[in-house]
Amino acid sequence: MGRVEKSKAPLQINPVKLSQPMGATLAFLGVDRCMPLMHGGQGCASFTKVYFTRHFNEPIALQTTAVTDVVAVLDGGDYSIVEAVKNVSSKADPDLIGLYTSGLPETKGDDIQRVAKHISSPLVYANTPDYSGGIESGWAAVCCALIQQLCHSSTTTDAKKAVLLPHVSMQPLEVERIKEFITSFGYEVLALPDLSTSLDGHLGEKQAALSSGGIGVAQIESLADAALVLSVGDSMRSCAETLQRKNPHMRWHHFAHLGGLLATDALAEVLIHEKGSTMPPAQVQRWRKRLQDAMLDAHFSLGQTNFAVVAEPDHLASLCQTLYEAGGRVKYAVSPTDSEVLQQVHAEHVIVGDLGSLDGKEEHYSVLVGNFHCASMAHRLGKGYVTRGFPNWEEVGNQLKDDLLYAGGAFFLHECANAATLQREQVHK
Repeated sequence: MGRVEKSKAPLQINPVKLSQPMGATLAFLGVDRCMPLMHGGQGCASFTKVYFTRHFNEPIALQTTAVTDVVAVLDGGDYSIVEAVKNVSSKADPDLIGLYTSGLPETKGDDIQRVAKHISSPLVYANTPDYSGGIESGWAAVCCALIQQLCHSSTTTDAKKAVLLPHVSMQPLEVERIKEFITSFGYEVLALPDLSTSLDGHLGEKQAALSSGGIGVAQIESLADAALVLSVGDSMRSCAETLQRKNPHMRWHHFAHLGGLLATDALAEVLIHEKGSTMPPAQVQRWRKRLQDAMLDAHFSLGQTNFAVVAEPDHLASLCQTLYEAGGRVKYAVSPTDSEVLQQVHAEHVIVGDLGSLDGKEEHYSVLVGNFHCASMAHRLGKGYVTRGFPNWEEVGNQLKDDLLYAGGAFFLHECANAATLQREQVHK
């Protein structure tokens, strides 16, 4: 594990950072029949809507208060919120409206909590200025708000009920696979937020005006009677702490990530202990052996490959750990935002910065793992390339990518090993 370095560049010329409102949008899309309502400029909402539409190849439900700079200064945006809520309620009849902010109203100092108290429609609000934090903190802020404002306190627990709090970089299938993993130990699992049934690429009967799938509002209200809470990603710690305050009798286990053999073993051990059993289910044991075999098969290619990995902090820790366990050497790990989890990333150099942080370092790595913005760099430098993270605009099927637990780890290692082998063949031609 290397020392975390912060870029000293006066500006970002090749950024990979995503904003808090984008994370907030995704979080509200993980609630069934919810309408995300971005309090800010129309362009901010349009950009976010197009961004995720291209990534998921799905219609994205999103509305805006369409505040302009003039309205923000003269009115403060309160009227815009009230009118937008009225329009959304009358046209879409959502079970929940998710109100969150962008930079313009936050700079003006709009008090959305005060406005929310005078709105009768079901509404949850969160402050998510885009000049602070990133996509992880925006997602976590909404998750905390959903728990604080909807979840009822409890003093009893249901021994069969578990709550999963996933970080934002998990694709829908990954959330589904983790839910299935926990279910195999005898639990009924709810994820908050839950993209596994809303943006998972299923073909619905018709295009809905609201989020279709995800955790229901009534289910969020009753989360506090769960016996077990499992948070994944350091960005989700505050959410788990918020939920535990609703019921101190809940048992909470935190995981920095669920990438690779050791992290999945840790989850299995927790579930075995919680259930009082001695062995995991047969299918879990089988996939563990498959991952072990994949690590052996991929080692011959990964062991002679140097990687550069670019991702959000929680995602970065997961990807680097999986590669490290199979012999891959991560020379550079780049994160757009700072986080305590970066201290645990298995890489020689961990950098908080942008793609410009890799300039002049191309001789030290041969395969680049990162989002769509890394593609042109990899192609220009003749590097191997594996697409991961937001956005991926050149491939379909992002919802069904799976890098976590035993099964996903095996698939990810195979993909990286094949990319590394192909890159070496092209260099030697």
